[in-house]
Amino acid sequence: MSASSYAAPSGTPATARAPDVMPAIRVLLAEDEPNLGTILEQFLTARGFNVTIVRDGSAALEQLRAEPFDVALLDIMMPGVDGLEVLRLVREDPFPPEVIIITGNGTIETAISALKMGAYDFLTKPYRMAEIEALVRRAWEKRVLTRDNARLHSRLKRASAMPAFVTQFAPMAAVLGLIERVASSASPVLITGESGTGKDLVARLLHMLGEHATGPFIDVNCSASTASALDADLFGVERGAFPGVDERKLGLLELATGGTLYLNAIGDLDLTLQGKLVRALETGECYRVGGTQKVEVDVRMVAATSKDLSRMVAAEQFRDDLLHRINTIRVALPPLRERVIDIAPLAEHFLEQFGGGTPPRLSDDAVEVLNAYRWPGNVRELRNVVERAVWLASDGTISARDLPLGVAVGVGSHATPMAPLTLVDLERRHIQDVLDRTGWHQGRASELLGISPKTLYRKIKEYGFHRPSRLPGVLGGA
Repeated sequence: MSASSYAAPSGTPATARAPDVMPAIRVLLAEDEPNLGTILEQFLTARGFNVTIVRDGSAALEQLRAEPFDVALLDIMMPGVDGLEVLRLVREDPFPPEVIIITGNGTIETAISALKMGAYDFLTKPYRMAEIEALVRRAWEKRVLTRDNARLHSRLKRASAMPAFVTQFAPMAAVLGLIERVASSASPVLITGESGTGKDLVARLLHMLGEHATGPFIDVNCSASTASALDADLFGVERGAFPGVDERKLGLLELATGGTLYLNAIGDLDLTLQGKLVRALETGECYRVGGTQKVEVDVRMVAATSKDLSRMVAAEQFRDDLLHRINTIRVALPPLRERVIDIAPLAEHFLEQFGGGTPPRLSDDAVEVLNAYRWPGNVRELRNVVERAVWLASDGTISARDLPLGVAVGVGSHATPMAPLTLVDLERRHIQDVLDRTGWHQGRASELLGISPKTLYRKIKEYGFHRPSRLPGVLGGA
């Protein structure tokens, strides 16, 4: 077949280059016909693709195993290893590229066999260049979706090993019973509670115990992005919607299809986005930013907040229709200060996580301090305190001095809370304690503190610490 049949469209010089695309779609082109391969390589490169060209099947296999590609264009008829054999071998890889088979007239049956072997699609010669470009882009979009779903399933598997709530508190046990009852429902759930009470864990449990457990779990923090960035993240962006947007971006609502969309800190969601979200939930459809094509929305909605959304509605800071839409089922989590009976068991649970094969034990005065503290950061704060205390424990025991929480140690139930330490005071005490316990070995102290030696040196100067002439016992011995 004459290569002239495949010339680039008029007005598109083969040597022109499009602006760089980040990230560029990586394409492997395996074509043994020199002129045709060169023309196709130049055309795709001009369209912003990152193209590598090879002339036979063996070279194609070598490239595919040496570098990651998004899409592979394979001619069936190549010397040595043909395109079908390359397809068969590459499909055995853990995350292969999408493969488009190129075939000449009279080999359509072979191309159909390629589809059964896992090829994305096939083209017959002669073909139009615009057809090649559109097909490569669609194949890339499928690969992105496959990759994102694989990552989400991996996260789900890790989440499945997450322990259940540790509780002896009757109201919390009732909450867990409610979670088990409503998990199989498709109704939206609103989780309320202070920061650190376990809202993320409840969302994952609802997903894991529900009918969408095999689908993706998409976690969105509504307070972590600007309104425009969150708009693009949630609903996606069409190519050309903004200057520099050269590729379509799928939205998280699309990626969550068949699974759970978890909107954390939904009280921080911009009012305009609240309106778009209401419409999407009511109609089951949305539009990508800059797009006119409807996108179907089929997700289980779970939202969480530490704010009083009813008061926000009264203050016109939150949409009443969105609150009604997400508040079909409410799960309210109590703060840790109301679950004093759970503090010691939770601490023991975290000790097993961080303490290795032989975790340290809690002394009586340590339990007394833990129970007396108010825990403004709830379970998350308790977890962090225990993790730090594991590093400070000596002789396999965590004592009250390893828990700088601003609580006086009394006798039995007479322990009285002091004014909570400020973060600055807490940091100063913690750094001083680690320096003393490591014999002022700043390298080891910085490692235990999780900061760089340079940062530790700056903190020593900032807090006016001075190396003592007589050092206390060193953490962990000589």
